[in-house]
Amino acid sequence: MATVDKTQSIYSIKVTTLDGQPFDLSTLKGKKILIVNTASKCGYTPQYEELQQLHALHGDSVAVLGFPCNDFGGQESGSESEIGAFCTKNYGVTFQMFEKVHIKGNEQHPLYKWLTDPALNGWNKDAPTWNFCKYLINEKGELVNFFGSGVKPMSKTVLDAIRK
Repeated sequence: MATVDKTQSIYSIKVTTLDGQPFDLSTLKGKKILIVNTASKCGYTPQYEELQQLHALHGDSVAVLGFPCNDFGGQESGSESEIGAFCTKNYGVTFQMFEKVHIKGNEQHPLYKWLTDPALNGWNKDAPTWNFCKYLINEKGELVNFFGSGVKPMSKTVLDAIRK
């Protein structure tokens, strides 16, 4: 297991909501967090429905956070307002959505740097290989699971991990 850089916790990373407001991840201490890189024009886009269902059923214990990304196949080319309208109209999304970010490359957002660098998160080097990859953070702010795009949000695998 890699040595974790204790100077940077997930709670210290700056993120911005779809409507341009700063969001303090430390407000989620004591709650599990499911971080998902999303896209509006992807074969996995229907997972928004299950992400919303997960939020509705388990929102008291797990925060679902969506991070739109245009890094795979140009499948999220819209503006923040277009993304928000799409999610609301088509899937009734009420879980927290964030500004579009880069999850790989030179412009990688610090959150995805933390999620994919074992020196920061303690073990994981898996970066998203496509849209709708999921990372589960426990109540202490520790990365505990990575789920690929094909793992549905309401699958037994994800639900069992959330219930641990």
